[in-house]
Amino acid sequence: MSGATRTLVSPAVLTRPRGRAVYWTVFTGVVLLFALAFLFPVYWMATGATKSPDEVARTPPTLVPESWSTAGYSDAWELMQLPTHLWNTVVQAAGAWVFQLVFCTAAAYALSKLRPAFGTLILGGILATLMVPAQALVVPKYLTVADLGLLNDPLAIWLPAVANAFNLYLLKRFFDQLPRDVLEAAEIDGAGKLRTLWSIVLPMSRPVLGVVSIFALVAVWQDFLWPLMVFSDTDKQPISVALVQLSQNIQLTVLIAAMVIASIPMVALFLVFQRHIIAGISAGSTKG
Repeated sequence: MSGATRTLVSPAVLTRPRGRAVYWTVFTGVVLLFALAFLFPVYWMATGATKSPDEVARTPPTLVPESWSTAGYSDAWELMQLPTHLWNTVVQAAGAWVFQLVFCTAAAYALSKLRPAFGTLILGGILATLMVPAQALVVPKYLTVADLGLLNDPLAIWLPAVANAFNLYLLKRFFDQLPRDVLEAAEIDGAGKLRTLWSIVLPMSRPVLGVVSIFALVAVWQDFLWPLMVFSDTDKQPISVALVQLSQNIQLTVLIAAMVIASIPMVALFLVFQRHIIAGISAGSTKG
């Protein structure tokens, strides 16, 4: 009995027809409730852009549009210059992702496997930055970027994104759990530290690299305050800032359509890489 797993519903109850019926009824109801809670806001936003301006402001609101129209999406694409701002966001997010993946991976590998002097102290100092509110770092970061002449430059987004203590620690924890005998075998075969990282560590770390990539891309894609401060040129602003800056004289349906279009890339990214994300989270929770 010591090895038995305790569950909310005992196996004896599930062997009875009535017990199984109650279990699956409750289970299905909970799943549908959670699905509705997550999917209904998406449906409401997507259909809100297809309504007329009068209908979208009507009280009580209509659950299904009276007349479906895609004019809001086409107007948002043209009036709010979405192609330009989406491209700006892609450039900024992709650059931050590359910089963060390269430097955080290298730092995590060094702290985990190369065992530098004062490595524990360095890691402690890095993790201590997580205790500092992000708002407290905005002014020093801005003054530094301004002194370097990087305003209205993607480097103003890329360089601060490198210093991500959470992703670095996540990578280090994963590297700590890699089988040591595999790394020792590579060292016996004559592989250097860099070769081991490239040929052994990185292929084994695809799940956690996928998770870190999603974190890095989403952080830049949804950031508002920092891009607003460093990009005064409207033509260089990302989509998160442009939606606010250009929404003053725009109809509500057009603004809703713009928000739907802006959210599509991140949703598509998750759907494409969800297997790697779930595998990375599962691997991290199992090994941690």
